[in-house]
Amino acid sequence: MPNFLGGIDYTWPFYAATVIGYFLGSIPVGLLLTKFAGRGDIRQIGSGSIGATNVLRTGSKKLAAATLVLDALKGAVPVLVAEQLYGVDMAIMAAYGAILGHCFPLWLKFKGGKGVATALGIILAFSPLVAGLLAAVWLLVAVLFRYSSLAALAAVAAAPVVSYLIEGRHLTITISLIAGLILLRHHSNIGRLLRGQESKISFRKSSS
Repeated sequence: MPNFLGGIDYTWPFYAATVIGYFLGSIPVGLLLTKFAGRGDIRQIGSGSIGATNVLRTGSKKLAAATLVLDALKGAVPVLVAEQLYGVDMAIMAAYGAILGHCFPLWLKFKGGKGVATALGIILAFSPLVAGLLAAVWLLVAVLFRYSSLAALAAVAAAPVVSYLIEGRHLTITISLIAGLILLRHHSNIGRLLRGQESKISFRKSSS
C-alpha cells in the first residue's frame, strides 16, 4: 500500500513531533500541583476538570495561576522547539499532539482538561499578537459576566476570525481545528450556561 505522505525517512519527524507534543501536553499539572499542596484530588470538586479554573475552586489563586502558566507552556514549548528544529509544519503537528494530550491524557484514562490554557500557549508560540487579542477577549468577557466558560467560548469563537485577519489561511486552519475541539470539550458548560447553573468566578483577593 503506497504511503502518500512519503517514506519513513521523511515522515518520522512528524510522528515524533506529535508523540512528544502529546506526552508533554498530557502532564496533569493542575492535578499534581493541588495534590502536592495538600488540596486533594482536583477531579473530586467543581467540574472535575484538571484545568486552572477548577484549581481556582480550591481557593488558591496562586495554584490556579501556576496551573494556567504551566498548562500554557505545555502547548508553547513543543511548538517552539519543533518550529526551530524542523519548521512550521512540524510545529503544527506538535501543537495537535499537545492539545490532544491535555484533553485526553493517557495517565488519567483520557479524561483531561478543556484545553483553553494549552491552546493559548500554542497560539502564543505561533503568533503573540493573536494570542494577546484572544486573551483580551477572554478577560473582557470574564470581567463583565464572571463566567470562565463563557469567556473561553467567546475567545474560541473569535479565534479563527482574529487568526485569519492577522496571520492568514495557513495558521487559521490549525487554530480552527483546535477551537472546535475546545468547543466540544465545553458541551457540559454550555448546557449549564443555558440553564443558568454555571458557577461564576471571583476576582476578589484571596490569601491563598
